[in-house]
Amino acid sequence: MNARLNPEAPAMSDARRDMLNRLRRRKPATALERDFYTKAEDYQIDLELIWYRDWLFVGHDCEVLTPGQYLTVQVGDYPVIVVRDREGGLRAFHNSCRHRGSRICPEEHGTSARLVCPYHQWTYALDGRLLAARDMGPTFDKSQYGLKPVHCESVGGYIFICLGKVAPDFTPVRQQLEPYFLPHALHETRVAYESTIIENANWKLVWENNRECYHCAANHPELIRTFPEDPTITGVDGGFSNPQIAARWQHWESLGLPSQFKISADGQCRTVRYPLLEGMTCYTMDGQAAVSRRLADKVTEKDVGTLLLFHFPTTWNHVMADHAVTFRVLPLSPTTTQVTTKWLVHKDAVEGRDYDLKRLTEVWLATNDEDRRVCQENQIGVNSPVYEPAPYSSIQEGGVAQFVDWYSTHLEARLLEE
Repeated sequence: MNARLNPEAPAMSDARRDMLNRLRRRKPATALERDFYTKAEDYQIDLELIWYRDWLFVGHDCEVLTPGQYLTVQVGDYPVIVVRDREGGLRAFHNSCRHRGSRICPEEHGTSARLVCPYHQWTYALDGRLLAARDMGPTFDKSQYGLKPVHCESVGGYIFICLGKVAPDFTPVRQQLEPYFLPHALHETRVAYESTIIENANWKLVWENNRECYHCAANHPELIRTFPEDPTITGVDGGFSNPQIAARWQHWESLGLPSQFKISADGQCRTVRYPLLEGMTCYTMDGQAAVSRRLADKVTEKDVGTLLLFHFPTTWNHVMADHAVTFRVLPLSPTTTQVTTKWLVHKDAVEGRDYDLKRLTEVWLATNDEDRRVCQENQIGVNSPVYEPAPYSSIQEGGVAQFVDWYSTHLEARLLEE
C-alpha cells in the first residue's frame, strides 16, 4: 500500500515533507533551490536516504591485496573498515568495537593478522569473529559479539560498500562495469600517489561542477591541453551525434574494448570511452603517456582514449592505456566535501624508471585545486539569501541536468517510501 494512504505508516517529519514539496515544484533543467545546498536538515536527509542506502565506491582491490590488508573510510556517522580475509575474500565491517564502541583501526591503510581494538584489546579475526575479550567472566559468550558486517562487493578492481540493512541489487552495477574495466586489469595495479582535498562546497555542487566543461576554458589551462571541451562528452547525448567519436568507438571495440556510451536505467551509472584531443593519449602537459609500462598487456595500443566511469554519489574515473586516475567523493558537512584522488599504475612499474611522479600527477593536482576554488566560490554565492535557481545551458550543461534529475527522482522515490 502507498505509504501516503497507509494509516499505520509513521508520519513524515516536517523536514522531509518540506524537501518533498521543494522537489515536486522543481523546474526541469534548472538548478536546485538554495536549501538543498545549505540546510543542515537537507544534508541529514541526503545522508540517510542516499549515502546510507546506496552502493558507495570506497577504494581498490589493489589496496587490500593480501590477507590482513585493510583500508578505512568514514561515511557520515559511520566508520567502516574493508579487509582481505585469510581465504582471500573481501569483507567490510563497522569500524566500532563491540565492547564500548571505540574505533578499532584509526589509520586509513594498514596490515594486521588480527583486528585489535587499541582501547581494551578486544581482538577480532579477519572474518569479524571475536577471538579474545580479557576478563569478561565465564558466562560471556564471544560468539555474540563479532563485528557488525557491512555489504561489500568488488568489480573490475573497484570496491563498493552499502551501509543499508538491505543493499540494492549489485548485479546491474557489475554487469555494466565489468566489460569496460576488466580489459584494463586494474586488480594488477598499485597506487602510485594519493591526494585528498577538502572542497568548501556541498557535495552536489562538487558533482555539478564535474558534470560540465562550461567552466574549463576559463579555469583549467592544464586540463584543456588534452581534454576536448565538447559538450557531447559531458552531456546526455553521450557522443552518439559526433561521427568522430562514433568512429573511435568502432575501432576500439574491434580491439575488444567496450567503448560506447552506456547509462543505467536509473541514471546513476555511466560508462563510456572518449578520445582526447587529436594526437593526445594521456592527461599530461604534453599529452603523451606518463608511464612506459602499460596497465594491461592485452591493451596494445597506446591511444585507447580515456575510459570514464561516473557512479553517483561517490566516484568519477579516467582510465587510459598507461595509468588510471580515480576520484572518491565523501560529504563532510552541508558545505564541505572530501575528494580523494588516486593514480594507479601497473604493479611492476617503478617510479624514476617507468614514470616521473610530477609528470604523472601535475595535470589533475592543478585541476583539483582549481575545482576546489571554483566550488568554494559557488558555495559562497549560493549561501546568499538572494540566490535564485536559473536554467542550465541546454548546450553545455546537459550532464549537470542529468545529475540533478537523478538526485531529485532518487530522493523523491525514497521519501515516498515513507
